[in-house]
Amino acid sequence: MSYVNHVTLEVTDIEAATRFCSGALGLDPGTSRVRLRQVDAPAAGFRGFALTLITAQPADVDALVDAASGAGAAILKPPTKSIWGYGASLQAPDGTVWQIASESKKNSGPPTTDVVEIVLLLGVADVKATKRAYVERGLEVKKSFGGKYVEFASPDGAVNLALYGHDALAKQVGVPAEGSGSHRIVLSSTAGPFTDPDGFVWEAPATA
Repeated sequence: MSYVNHVTLEVTDIEAATRFCSGALGLDPGTSRVRLRQVDAPAAGFRGFALTLITAQPADVDALVDAASGAGAAILKPPTKSIWGYGASLQAPDGTVWQIASESKKNSGPPTTDVVEIVLLLGVADVKATKRAYVERGLEVKKSFGGKYVEFASPDGAVNLALYGHDALAKQVGVPAEGSGSHRIVLSSTAGPFTDPDGFVWEAPATA
C-alpha cells in the first residue's frame, strides 16, 4: 500500500515559516510530518490544498487557533460547532491554509496544543480521475462518496490524504477558489515520484 509519508511546504521565508510551524502549531519541521523548503516560485490565491490538524477536544482547537492568530495567521473561519465536530480555518503568514478540528464536541480535560492526526485535503478538478490516478500508484481507497470526496488508507502516524472538488474545498475553508502559480507543496510518498493530474508534485521520501 502506498501512502503519504510527509509533506513539504515550499516557502519564501523559511525562518519565519519555521517559527510559525514550531511556535504556533507545535510542528517541528525537522522531525514532524510537515517539512519546509525554501523556494522562489510564484504563487497567488488559493493553492488547492488545506492541511488539517486533528485534536482531541474543542479546547485544544481554541488553544491552537489562539496561538496561530498570535503568530500572525489570519482567521478565515472562527472556531464553531458543526455536525461533525468543532473546528476553524486560518491562513498562515506564508499563505498555507490550515484547518484545526476536533471530532469531539465536549472537552475532557485541560486544553493542550497536542495534534493527534494530520490530514492533507487536496482540492482537485475531477475527484474520480485523480482517485484513479492514485489507485494506479498503489494508494488504497478507505472511503469514497462518488465524485465529491475520497479518503485513502494510511498506516498510523502517516499523513492522511483526502480529495475534494477544488471549489468545494475553497468554500469549506473560506477563501476564493481562484489561484495561480505553484501549489507550494510536495507530497513525499512511497507512490512517488510523479506529477498528478492537478499538478501536485509527488516525490519519493528519503526514508519511508
